[in-house]
Amino acid sequence: MPAKSKAQQKAAGAALSAKRGETPVKELKGASRSMYESMNKKELDEMASTSRKGKPEHVDSKDGNKKK
Repeated sequence: MPAKSKAQQKAAGAALSAKRGETPVKELKGASRSMYESMNKKELDEMASTSRKGKPEHVDSKDGNKKK
């Protein structure tokens, strides 16, 4: 599943880094910590590899609408 926003893509990248052992898990916070615990490497890799071009910085989590 591709990332819907730049923030989601960045959080997935941080979680993937921790899954690979490149970053300590204790440095993860918020969404990246949650992703680390709930997703496998393949899912994180797919989300982290999403291009940021044309993505909004944030997306409203309730209805998926773009935020400024």
